[in-house]
Amino acid sequence: MREPAQPLQRHRPRPRSPRIYPHIACATLCSLLLGCGQDSSTVTRSTQPVSGGTLVYATDREPTCLDPHVAGDMPQVFVAQQYLDSLVSMDQQGRIGPWLAKSWEVSADGLSYSFHLRNDVHFTDGTPFNAAAVKANLDHMANPKTQSSTAGGYIRQYRSTEVRDEFTAVVHLATPYAAFLEVLAQGFLGIQSPTALLRPRDVNCESPVGSGPFKVVRWERQSQVELVRNPDYNWAPPTARHQGPAWLERIVWKFILEPSVRFASLQAGEVDVIEALPPESHEAARRNPDLTLIIAQRPGNPTNGTLNITRAPFDDLRVREAFVRSADIEGALKSVYFSEFPRAGGPLSPATRFYSADFQHAQDYDPARAARLLDEAGWTQRDSEGYRTRNGQRLQVHVVMGNRTPPSEYTLWEQVQATTRLAGFELIVEQMSDVQATKRQADWDYDIRLGYWNTNTADVLRIIFSSEFIRPAGVGGYHQNTAGFADPAFDGILQQALATQDAEQRRGLYYQAQQIASAQYLQLTTYPQSTRLGIYKTTQGVRLEPSLAVTYLYDAWVNK
Repeated sequence: MREPAQPLQRHRPRPRSPRIYPHIACATLCSLLLGCGQDSSTVTRSTQPVSGGTLVYATDREPTCLDPHVAGDMPQVFVAQQYLDSLVSMDQQGRIGPWLAKSWEVSADGLSYSFHLRNDVHFTDGTPFNAAAVKANLDHMANPKTQSSTAGGYIRQYRSTEVRDEFTAVVHLATPYAAFLEVLAQGFLGIQSPTALLRPRDVNCESPVGSGPFKVVRWERQSQVELVRNPDYNWAPPTARHQGPAWLERIVWKFILEPSVRFASLQAGEVDVIEALPPESHEAARRNPDLTLIIAQRPGNPTNGTLNITRAPFDDLRVREAFVRSADIEGALKSVYFSEFPRAGGPLSPATRFYSADFQHAQDYDPARAARLLDEAGWTQRDSEGYRTRNGQRLQVHVVMGNRTPPSEYTLWEQVQATTRLAGFELIVEQMSDVQATKRQADWDYDIRLGYWNTNTADVLRIIFSSEFIRPAGVGGYHQNTAGFADPAFDGILQQALATQDAEQRRGLYYQAQQIASAQYLQLTTYPQSTRLGIYKTTQGVRLEPSLAVTYLYDAWVNK
């Protein structure tokens, strides 16, 4: 979701398999000498799964709430994927399959989805999974009191759930929504115990209850989350590698903010898996025979600076394109991220179904064109510091950054600042608290707002650019459409894409939507979001869940 390249064939969905860099071709019998005068012990490391053991996982960001229905940021869904199941699954090719729902039918008008549910599932608090649980969860996501900007935003079309019988739930929508099954496959919309959802929101944030392969037992703030195996688990999705309980007995999910400390802990074998492997460590990790890497792009809208077109200077299309064309993003990525992050040139990340590579170069660096556009827009004079002016006013833009913006992102925008200055822009980077940044966003008091949106559907274009998302999604004035773009023709194309289940029709419509968004220069896109795992040699079977490319530890095991 939000903050908060590899080319595709235009008419063929891309398999979204992660890149894996193995350094150990097969398992071996390793004799570990304990030292002179001491006994030796032998540890067997097999390619066959081993039941039991603790896996220590380290990442950079701590969730604000463990319930992914509340708000909805990526750290939440990474943890949630370990203890929640979803109504449906998604495979590497983007195909929807069964999970908690065995099958379903969609009405001819696209307004009703009838789900036929498994009858052998229960949550880890003993509550049975049934149609009433599906209703409780969808009602919870749609309830404004939940403050669900992600899950709730995905199901704005939701009207009600009819409990047809104990294991048949009929979901009614206000308008057709062809992306409904796609978003249901995400962990953000994972199914929780309806008994647990009756508790106060803060209590459920602390100790949510699912039906997944692990269960949350303890959250030590600013330190770690502890999860233990669900011994009753026997309803994994068809994308899993086995059935029955997870191999691991326990997961310790640690928060290590400093990238170098996180990587050093992995190299020393103090942690088994790290997420957000720092790009400066990629090459060292590839050379280390004790480590394996998994790197995969996430689908959705790439990392970007969205331009506020509701006020000057970006209310002028020529100025927007000039700004984008004057930013040497490829050069900045090589410098800041050691060429490990590819450039994203269009409004969709390449891993997104219906992405088109035709727009990959729509934002290529072209300072000569930028200069011509600014001249045409009347910004013809330069002041004593070299900035362009018009009617005595300097060409100035402000980018707002919250305090959780990574230092590398700040450095990237410093380089954008340097290259756009050559074209005559004064780019002012304003750093502030997240609370202040959110307030500025709610008040439309910014020229550029940093963000991204990880999701497994091209319908993300509607969420970030359609006029229906200009209005605040809930309390606090947060609006998903931070560009302020409102185009009835664009909105109509995206509504047509939601009204048809025909994949080729959807492809053509999303192509048109990408074309319009690209031509309007609503964002300066930088790089696709990605999941980057480093895995120590004693751990095997770590995979990425296909819908959002997040870590999935159900099939993992440790040899220690």
